[in-house]
Amino acid sequence: MSAAALLQVERLSVDFETSHGAVCGVDEVSLDVYAGECVAVLGESGSGKTQLLMACLGLLAENGRATGSVTFDGQPVLSADEATLNGVRGTGMALLSQDPLGALTPHLRIETQLVEGLLDRGLAMPDEARARALHALREVDVPEPERRLRQYPHELSGGMRQRVALAMAMMCRPRLLMADEPTTALDVRVQALVLQSLARLRDQGLAILLVTHDFGVVAGLADRVAVMYAGRLVELAPARTLFESPAHPYTAALLAAVPRMDSTASRLAAIEGQPPAPGPRRLGCAFTPRCSRATEVCATQTPPLVPHAAHGRVACHHALYVPEVVA
Repeated sequence: MSAAALLQVERLSVDFETSHGAVCGVDEVSLDVYAGECVAVLGESGSGKTQLLMACLGLLAENGRATGSVTFDGQPVLSADEATLNGVRGTGMALLSQDPLGALTPHLRIETQLVEGLLDRGLAMPDEARARALHALREVDVPEPERRLRQYPHELSGGMRQRVALAMAMMCRPRLLMADEPTTALDVRVQALVLQSLARLRDQGLAILLVTHDFGVVAGLADRVAVMYAGRLVELAPARTLFESPAHPYTAALLAAVPRMDSTASRLAAIEGQPPAPGPRRLGCAFTPRCSRATEVCATQTPPLVPHAAHGRVACHHALYVPEVVA
């Protein structure tokens, strides 16, 4: 892509000080997100996906410390003070969490929560803010938006709350949406509605950094995919290329574990073993104990994220072969 990236993450690391010592959540992750594209971040629970988002928003826990570089629209994020960050959040970057009930204030009506960001920033007068709230609810397919504005979060279904949370995230017209598992615990029909709304917003120029473990969501929405394991980025590739020819053994194992309608196997495939427990940084590839291709070098030398054929980038000493593209 020729245009400058909207979000630039360079060698971002996140560490947490705990009573048991330092814990590494994110280990030198680098990636870019451009306007009008969706980058999906995949990985098992504990791989560092959510902490990557929180660091980019300046919302780490008190015991968390981020190093490296995060730049949004040319403006440094990690070194910014709280006032600067508050000016970027909402209007520049917005968060859609996986827990809409927790994201919404239980004792406030939906209208109050939707218009708050606009009114506090002086971006609209009350009548205009209300009109924009109605428009935002219609944009995410919320039925009877006038009625929803008068309701409280507990009066809405889980799927409705998630769409209200998406509308709230978009009220100040951000340029980048951080979506953390936005379809978790939703039924298939509501998932489709949320994904349709996100796709429509992306097509209108919104950049999306999407955290998920659902390959179906990735296939339907993502332009590029970043695969994380134990805090590190192990593969970064266009979505179609990654589905057709994964380069990292972990990515291949994840894809093999996805149930298929045309499969004749009597049992679902699974990745043997468990992800490493949270702790300090380790030498070598963290996937080594679970990898059938691992050799001695994998346990002693950390593989860098490097270009791999025409595929993208991969961090593996024994990457799967991807044929060169012939012009």
